[in-house]
Amino acid sequence: MSIRVGEVIAVHGTKLVLKIDEQSSKETLFYEGERYKGVSIREYLSIQRGFRDIICMVEGEFLDESRTELHDGRQTFVRKVEARPIGYFDRSGFTQGIKYLPMIQDAAYLLPEEKIRSIFDRRADGDFRIGIMLKEEIAAGLPWKRLFNSHIGIFGNTGSGKSNTLAKLYTVLLDQKLPLITGKSRFIILDFNGEYGGEQLAAADHKTVYQLSTLTNPDLDAPTSRFPLAPDEFWELETMSLLFQATPNTQRPFLNRVITGKQRFGSNPGSLTTYAKRMFQRSFCAGEVKTATLDLMRTVARRMRNQQVQDLLADVTWFRNGARFMCRGAWIDPDGRNYEEHIAPIIDTLDIQDLDEFDELVLRVNLQLISDLNAGYVQFEHIQPLLKRVESSLTSLRKVLSISDDIPPERLLTVISMRRCNNEVKKVLPLLFAKHYYNNHKATVATPPDRTVHLIIDEAHNILSDQSSRESETWKDYRLEQFEEIIKEGRKFGMFITIASQRPADISSTIVSQLHNFFIHRLVNDRDLYLIDNTISTLDALSRSLIPGLSQGCCVVTGTAFELPMVIQVDRLPNGKQPASEDVDLDKLWSDALVVGAE
Repeated sequence: MSIRVGEVIAVHGTKLVLKIDEQSSKETLFYEGERYKGVSIREYLSIQRGFRDIICMVEGEFLDESRTELHDGRQTFVRKVEARPIGYFDRSGFTQGIKYLPMIQDAAYLLPEEKIRSIFDRRADGDFRIGIMLKEEIAAGLPWKRLFNSHIGIFGNTGSGKSNTLAKLYTVLLDQKLPLITGKSRFIILDFNGEYGGEQLAAADHKTVYQLSTLTNPDLDAPTSRFPLAPDEFWELETMSLLFQATPNTQRPFLNRVITGKQRFGSNPGSLTTYAKRMFQRSFCAGEVKTATLDLMRTVARRMRNQQVQDLLADVTWFRNGARFMCRGAWIDPDGRNYEEHIAPIIDTLDIQDLDEFDELVLRVNLQLISDLNAGYVQFEHIQPLLKRVESSLTSLRKVLSISDDIPPERLLTVISMRRCNNEVKKVLPLLFAKHYYNNHKATVATPPDRTVHLIIDEAHNILSDQSSRESETWKDYRLEQFEEIIKEGRKFGMFITIASQRPADISSTIVSQLHNFFIHRLVNDRDLYLIDNTISTLDALSRSLIPGLSQGCCVVTGTAFELPMVIQVDRLPNGKQPASEDVDLDKLWSDALVVGAE
């Protein structure tokens, strides 16, 4: 038995009205050694109907001023509460959902804490805990098997505790399940602000941290100063199009011709030198000389570090009348005699030595454009923007990427920190990394999946925003389409995404709609609240109304892995395990400064 607190006096569909006894308003009651919480908003009551207990949640309270009752010789108004059924207990335990409804005069009872815990722990691992339920003050386990087998969204304003929630979630997982996970799953964090490069989440022997920087030259002896890519992956159309934001109709086919040439002749030493000499000869001896090829040849000579050819090309001029080149007083005619006499001996000194993949790319792009211009395949103004992007991007990309067949073995957790990268690189690299892991996993995983990859994107609005005005609409659409493909199709291949963001309304609605489970911290912006309200079908109105007023570290947890929404106060991690995103303690900072100044 339990403590009887009232009875049902009205049933309006799924809305119940209960008359509540006066003594039930006490905060805490004890009965037969059990602790009970009194009736209040968001408290749970049991209504007995036959052999079943129908569980209801209290959503409102009011006094019926039209009715009074006599208690201890004084008149009191009738106290009523509104409640909503959420499930029922039978012999098999708690079942979520409305199957049975009470009738008038059915008695209502308080629930002991153990029974409240069983409502939320039914499908959960009782040991997998990240905090306590806010109102009930009991530690409820999370269903980790269903949670990490899904896409997860962690949202909240800055300072609301979302980074601590993200870190706590995966810290508990890796601490408790490490023997089960090792060799079967991998976790990749795209870290925009350098919050997870220390001792967070996992021990150093299970963790690789890439500290990427475009501000300084990388330490070539440090394998984690640049992210490794295999040459086959670098010389791939998707990678090239992504890195240099190629347009689909003209620039992407051009890059495809560059890559095809590399694949056909790249293994033959000396083939690129021969190709360059042939392109020079065709440019000088073409029937109709293209003036743009002169600048392209100068770029090739500069990249090949041949000063002799650079000096020669500096003396070459183009004349509109006749559309011919002149070199040191000699016209270069299509018959090639003057070319062989004045130019060919110097061009034959071209030789390619010690070129890395980036310089080779610049060479091949320029040579391919020379070939296409001479053949009349392309308009120079259509390809020139791509050429400039390639040349300008390579300075930064060379600092953050290494192209080599020697790929180090991956550990359980990989953190890619882009804190010291410029905005251009931050816009491109996350998409490259996501495609890198997605394509490799998709190509090698069994059916059904025998391994999983978990991609964690902190501050996801940096890369998943559909509100950005810093880039063209074409590139923005392409970027979002790639991530949307991963989040829509990745689950079939065992790839799951966790995103954390301050502004969920800025993130593509397609991506948010594909998330399965949510940890929602304080949000106050109307657009964010509107998105949450219209995207998450498992969030009830009462839990939704709490979101703008949640305290730091407190979040509403809901989704397909949970029977009911829960409000959880997430435990703070120890200082060494917390993400590097804590508020500055001005009292300590300025006090230390005053002490130093006094000395």
